[in-house]
Amino acid sequence: MRTVAVVGASLAGLSAARSLRQQGYDGRLVVVGDEPHRPYDRPPLSKEFLAGTLGEADLALEAEEEDLRAEWLLGVRATGLDRTRRAVLLADGRELPADGVVVATGAAARTLPGTEGLAGVHTLRTLDDARALREDLARGGRLVVIGGGFVGAEVASTAYTLGLDVTIVEAAPVPLAGPLGADMGAVVSALHADHGVRLLCGVGVKGLGGEHRVEAVLLEDGRTLPADTVVVGVGAVPCVDWLRGSGVALGNGVTCGADGRTSLAGVVAVGDCADWYDPATGGHRRVEHWTGAKERPAIAVATLLAHGAREAGTPRPPYFWSDQYGVRIQFVGHAAGADSVTVEEGATDDRSFLAVYRRAGAPVAVLGMDQPRLFTRWRKRFATVGS
Repeated sequence: MRTVAVVGASLAGLSAARSLRQQGYDGRLVVVGDEPHRPYDRPPLSKEFLAGTLGEADLALEAEEEDLRAEWLLGVRATGLDRTRRAVLLADGRELPADGVVVATGAAARTLPGTEGLAGVHTLRTLDDARALREDLARGGRLVVIGGGFVGAEVASTAYTLGLDVTIVEAAPVPLAGPLGADMGAVVSALHADHGVRLLCGVGVKGLGGEHRVEAVLLEDGRTLPADTVVVGVGAVPCVDWLRGSGVALGNGVTCGADGRTSLAGVVAVGDCADWYDPATGGHRRVEHWTGAKERPAIAVATLLAHGAREAGTPRPPYFWSDQYGVRIQFVGHAAGADSVTVEEGATDDRSFLAVYRRAGAPVAVLGMDQPRLFTRWRKRFATVGS
């Protein structure tokens, strides 16, 4: 390969570029990013950066002395992939010929229809999103978070520390039931009540009130919640529309094998947009977590360079963490399909415990709240699960 294009300039794209050089690729390397920023770390956006305790320079993912010998095309969006000419098409009219392509275009935050142009309404996905939200939170007042997932919970936790009056609205009966199961989702979500943050579950949002700036959240049960700022945290959609018609198979993202290969030769996918096959579950899933974006590109790059996935290893089970109200929450494995979950250390009422999920007696996932050492030992045991 003489030219490889990495489309996406966040953690997954940077990890792919690094892996290309580490695995011996010495040809032309071009990294395309739709944001104008160099790669930055996203997890602090909902926590330390939003709270103002971490600056933009602290988010940088590249070391000062790092030189990947790459060309960076930033602030330009990919609009298509021409498989005949083997070129990435860019929004500014340029074409980027490439022998190999790493798709790392990530995902975009879902929005509430009809809220465009209404001041005080935010999603949180990018550095620019976080800048705008931080400015509004500095105004104080009443914050309503729509969606009780991890991003919404972290924003609520941060806003609480800043002194805002916070309410979370969650359409599901139990927040976090998807990733953690209903029982443990209820335990983790109880952190909000512990700190005086209101959590309204099982009710949807009908719309927002306000002419130029948001003033209220209108619930489907008829209630109205006054709001000075609203954060919409209702998930994300993979950024793959630019690949339609390219020959790359799409489903819930870019459909990939367990090694990142797509249906089109010379194209692999990584990060939040990649719907990898998971041998542990027998299905495809997108892993929207920092660790996956950091680790999996090495496997995909080995596939692209024809080294084979065996050389780079196989994906470790999904792992993620969240920091809320001073509590570290860690999870590894797959809660779906577990037929039991037992607390094996600590107590849920103390918000410090370790719980093991099992299926037919075999561990399939572990959740830890403020149990970092014990959780780390369990995570090591999971290192070969799914290999």
